[in-house]
Amino acid sequence: MNQYLDIHPEVAQALRDGKAVVALESTIISHGMPWPQNAETAKQVEQIIRDAGAVPATIAIIDGRLKAGLSGDEIDTLAKAGLSVTKCSRRDLPFVVSAGQHGATTVAATMIIAAMAGIKVFATGGIGGVHRGAETSFDISADLQELSQTDVAVVCAGAKSILDLGLTREYLETNGVPVLGYQTNTLPAFYTRESDHSIDYRMETANDVAQFLSAKWGMQLHGGVVVANPIPEEYAMDKAAIDSAVEQALQESVEQGIAGKDSTPFLLKRVAELTGGDSLASNIQLVFNNARLGAQIAIELTQ
Repeated sequence: MNQYLDIHPEVAQALRDGKAVVALESTIISHGMPWPQNAETAKQVEQIIRDAGAVPATIAIIDGRLKAGLSGDEIDTLAKAGLSVTKCSRRDLPFVVSAGQHGATTVAATMIIAAMAGIKVFATGGIGGVHRGAETSFDISADLQELSQTDVAVVCAGAKSILDLGLTREYLETNGVPVLGYQTNTLPAFYTRESDHSIDYRMETANDVAQFLSAKWGMQLHGGVVVANPIPEEYAMDKAAIDSAVEQALQESVEQGIAGKDSTPFLLKRVAELTGGDSLASNIQLVFNNARLGAQIAIELTQ
């Protein structure tokens, strides 16, 4: 086992017994919403996975230790510390570990730690991607590169709608990352169920996804898989309203010179403000929805 990694006893036992485990990220806890809503939501997502018959493993760094599975107290620690917790992608992990700090994991960092622990399925909100204007800024999320090399399936509601979805699809295709649509023919756009961009293969059941993953990794075709799961219809937002809010938030980010790892948290927070909190409510529901599907896929993968 990796000398820097601690696997929670419940998670370790499940992995030893061949039971289904689903990884969860922690950026949504420290950077996604205020206390105590962040802790309550994180624990609710874990309970949804347990109710579906799998074991949750929230991923984070606590006092410089990589954690695959958190206690309730550790979730509270991250939730209360909020924005003071370092948001960690691949490049940040050595610093946070060597400095003995707390870290909240992005999609990329969660994939890395999940793979270390032997966890194959990860449920989140939306993946990062190619930012709008990347042809001049070169602002491309490290999530995409991680998907090209790390053997973890990421169940998400597509890519965040603040991104350039067309360029994100092109990047994934170039790097050989399959994009599976769960009961959909188009790439979901986070807050909305559809976009103008296609997926690679449509999957009707969790078992279909599990069979795909088994075949890919069984052939030693390394790298992740995007499982795009549209937000439930009753929680989807009006496309015109969300597009307007995103455009305004993007303009404000340019005017304020916000870039890099600060960009996504700023944009999501500003969109939530501009939509009167509706986007945050939708965000929570799509995470719940992805957790349920992630558990189903993980269970099928163990059969």
